[in-house]
Amino acid sequence: MKWNATSVSAACLAVGIGGFVAGKLTRGSAGSSEADELLLRAQQVSNDRISSSSRDGGSSRRDTASRTPRAGGDRSTTTMDERLMKLEEIVRGENALDRSRAMLGWIDSLAPSEFMDAVARFRSLGLTQERMGEYAMLLTAWADVDPTAALAYTTKNTTNGIATNTVLTAWASRDPESAIAWAEANHEGEEANPYMAGIIRSLAATNPIRATELLQALPFSGERGEALQAMIPHLLKQGPDAAKSWIAGLSDPRLRDGATARFAEQMAKTDPAGTASWLLANLGEASTSSVDEVFEEYAKQDKGAAMSAFAQIPEGDARTRALRGLVTIEAQTDPVAAAKMMNTYPADVDDRMVYHFIWNSFDKAPSVAANQIALIKNKDNRDRMYERALESWLEDDQAAAQSWINSANLPENVIKSLANRNNP
Repeated sequence: MKWNATSVSAACLAVGIGGFVAGKLTRGSAGSSEADELLLRAQQVSNDRISSSSRDGGSSRRDTASRTPRAGGDRSTTTMDERLMKLEEIVRGENALDRSRAMLGWIDSLAPSEFMDAVARFRSLGLTQERMGEYAMLLTAWADVDPTAALAYTTKNTTNGIATNTVLTAWASRDPESAIAWAEANHEGEEANPYMAGIIRSLAATNPIRATELLQALPFSGERGEALQAMIPHLLKQGPDAAKSWIAGLSDPRLRDGATARFAEQMAKTDPAGTASWLLANLGEASTSSVDEVFEEYAKQDKGAAMSAFAQIPEGDARTRALRGLVTIEAQTDPVAAAKMMNTYPADVDDRMVYHFIWNSFDKAPSVAANQIALIKNKDNRDRMYERALESWLEDDQAAAQSWINSANLPENVIKSLANRNNP
């Protein structure tokens, strides 16, 4: 049985483990040559499948009822029970690369009708993080030969959607319209179709126009956010101008705003000045929340230019968030300068900015950080920050902390709390 190794890699990404040919496998004792060998093996499997499809007339759809195990698969005369015992032996292996290489060969031995027992046995062994790569391989291979059977199993026996999305991602990579038809037929109601995220993830790289159509058909939801996130890396590969053009073409204002926020955070890493200008010209509720992260990146690369851009922002939430990003970065290296920055623009300082300043400066300059706690406007939050920060400082440097406490005009309840810290 031949199956699409490229789809397996996509499925592994779908479950958040980086693919069976990247990262995870190299944590074992194997060297780079072994990793290269597995990559070559995966490419050969993929090429075999493409060649087979061409010989059959170019169709990617196959008669699953007539499928037999792939030539070379280690089936011999063993029974299914014996091969399931072999599966347990493979899964319990300590070396990730050896385990995955063995899993490739073991999956090749399966006929379509045997996948359900194989997946059930695999799940019974425990789905630990270390085994998710092999689980994705198994589900993807099943999707390649009998996706409807695989989906019938995952929708009945799993609850978190990862397995179902893995199957749909693999199916959509070779027959997207059939996967879409299944997703539409198996969803009822007005809420977002939970099956579409996996399909959109698969189409994002190969058919972004169709992926965009599906994305825009989803209502505001966690599923739409997940699908949007999956499209970002593929659109960014086309360059920032293409990504901005794609965002501008979105018909739903809320989706467009959310896309602006997510893309800005990524594009700021390579073009903070251009991204800041673009973001500030396209602000909405969601995109405003990304201003601080964009200005953090901007300040890392050109603090002077970032400060100049901040000075041009009119009063409001965006200006406050821009200053927060600048203060956060400055506090990491120069708490005194960061404190001066806040004191220079008091009208733009909010409680969250003060928290960020304290978190990033306290270890380096506790007295400077403690001096800024008074800027917290919410009394309860301010008192709690005094208690937590000063208790930590007393543990690290009691003499310095006590000297600062004696000179400060602290609230009475804070003084009592600190006095009682050693007298429960």
